[in-house]
Amino acid sequence: MRIVVAHNRYRYAGGEDSVVRSEVEMLRNAGHDVELLEADNQTIDGFVEKIAAAGSLFRSSSSNRKMAELVRTFQPDLLHIHNWFPQISPSIIAVARAASIPIVQTLHNFRMICANGVMFRDGKVCDDCVGKAFPLNAAMHGCYGGSRVGSALVSAAFSYHRLAHTWDGVSTFIALSENQRRLLVRNGMEAARITVKPNFVKDTGEVGTGRGGYALFVGRLMPEKGIRTLLNAWDLNRVSLPLWIMGDGPLADVVRERAMTRSNVEYFGHQSASDVLAAMANARFLICASESVEAFGLTIVESFSRGTPVLAAYSDSVTELVENGKTGLYFASGNACELAATAAQLASDTLAYAEMRRNCRHTYEKRYTDKLNYKLLMEIYQRAFRTASSSVA
Repeated sequence: MRIVVAHNRYRYAGGEDSVVRSEVEMLRNAGHDVELLEADNQTIDGFVEKIAAAGSLFRSSSSNRKMAELVRTFQPDLLHIHNWFPQISPSIIAVARAASIPIVQTLHNFRMICANGVMFRDGKVCDDCVGKAFPLNAAMHGCYGGSRVGSALVSAAFSYHRLAHTWDGVSTFIALSENQRRLLVRNGMEAARITVKPNFVKDTGEVGTGRGGYALFVGRLMPEKGIRTLLNAWDLNRVSLPLWIMGDGPLADVVRERAMTRSNVEYFGHQSASDVLAAMANARFLICASESVEAFGLTIVESFSRGTPVLAAYSDSVTELVENGKTGLYFASGNACELAATAAQLASDTLAYAEMRRNCRHTYEKRYTDKLNYKLLMEIYQRAFRTASSSVA
């Protein structure tokens, strides 16, 4: 099968970029020909660039030319879109559709609902734009890059593509969790066109011991990831373990300063995937402190693959991944005191810990390996072929 994978990389590398790399590798290893149509948000630096990028959401001539060239030279059987925001643009859907190429789109976040994609504003979850054909609140609050003009353009572009029936060209949308699927349907998307396929981690058979003597946070250092709450929890000095933080983002300087002044916090910056997995294997537990609505927690699955339990901020999406008391523990989102108390419990509970590690690895093997995921993806692709054929007929 010949597949074009379209993905707009993020300014700060995160789970979505990792998923795309892993999925492309999985497809190529299975014998499929894969060509990439990519853009990089590293080029967006400053107000003018953000406005220009938001404007390209309506139509990107450069992306359309690249897609048309791939149609001509590569002759793909299928287009799989991961992230078109903002530079690739949904306008490539029309190019592929004109060539009768089936289209699958993975929805890694809530960009179809929310201008900032994470449903988070002013320190709390925000669903003001869910279900609204013309989401004016995003412009009022400057949800995209802190700019009202940019946010108005983003919201207008989403409304434009709804009215232009751009999304009709997508055969199948992939949601990463049932909770994400429910929110998308609530926003007006057709339930029959959304299928749930979680992310995966390649099975290397490497399982850790958890004897490294530290708690671990891995992720983009952004407000919605709960990094301030996490740092505040360790300021309480209730957890016997040091906190290791790996990642990069706008709050990197805050984390770096805290690590310089606190002996129980260590900041490692951005690390390679192999170093992150090694750290997960030896961590006593991973912390997922997210305070926004997560489509999926890839770091949770990565942690499970190494047999490491997860201390997670409670949310509907998290409960689909972490089983309280069996593969980890919950704490109230945004509550530093409860995070510290639960972390202390998980750091000292030696009797249940070994069983918890076994449960984590078993959950991973049952649900999140590359072999299982490949089968699910092929079923989705075949469904897209059938849907495209029936629409032509």
